[in-house]
Amino acid sequence: MAKQKKAPQGEDARFLAEYDPRAFDRPSITVDVALLSVKDDALVTLLHARTSPPFRGRHALPGGFLRMDEPLERAAARVLSEKAGLDKVFLEQLYTFGAVQRDPRMRIVTVAYYALVHPGRLEAAAGGSTLARIEVPWEGETGGPVECRVGESEAPLHLAFDHAEILGTAVKRLRGKLDYTPIGFQLLPERFTLGELQRVHETVLGRPLNKDSFRRRMLASGQLEATGELQRDVDHRPAELYRFSRRSAV
Repeated sequence: MAKQKKAPQGEDARFLAEYDPRAFDRPSITVDVALLSVKDDALVTLLHARTSPPFRGRHALPGGFLRMDEPLERAAARVLSEKAGLDKVFLEQLYTFGAVQRDPRMRIVTVAYYALVHPGRLEAAAGGSTLARIEVPWEGETGGPVECRVGESEAPLHLAFDHAEILGTAVKRLRGKLDYTPIGFQLLPERFTLGELQRVHETVLGRPLNKDSFRRRMLASGQLEATGELQRDVDHRPAELYRFSRRSAV
């Protein structure tokens, strides 16, 4: 049986009874979620076109205002369900964005989350949203805003607020985790080849990797185990199939 919290007593009780929460300006809090996946050897994300000001017509990440009675994680899960139709997605808190002028309405601070989602789930969730390709204009873990494009469009989408920076921060975080976290288990089928895993890593990093070095490193990492199975229905020599030995979260 959970213990009930004791009511404030003494000095605290007197202070709280007289406290006026209007004594200080209070910013609003929002949550935004950067959904990342790999499709056709490209990093992709899910965006929706805003239907009301500010930035009407611009694309934005799934997000919304924090309710007074909900934890941040629950708010992030709620906006994903409401705006992307996605439930039971593992979310990791990314960063808090609080630039004074980031939202023209008022002082609004957003707590950003990110998640890796299998491309099939992301496509199915798209509906009225847009599956956009992420193009990273910087190398390594430099960081900074990214661009998003749809199809073969020459012009990038105009993103609302600071969402290009939020996406860039998510990509930077993901690149930084590649060496010690089994990145890819949300992005690949349960059984996959080392070649498929390498393409995921190359897509995230934005550069090619040496095949032999990558294979040695991944097999020595303890993240993978051989299934004893080979690819089927392929027009080349079938490759061995692996699976992640630890389905840990990223």
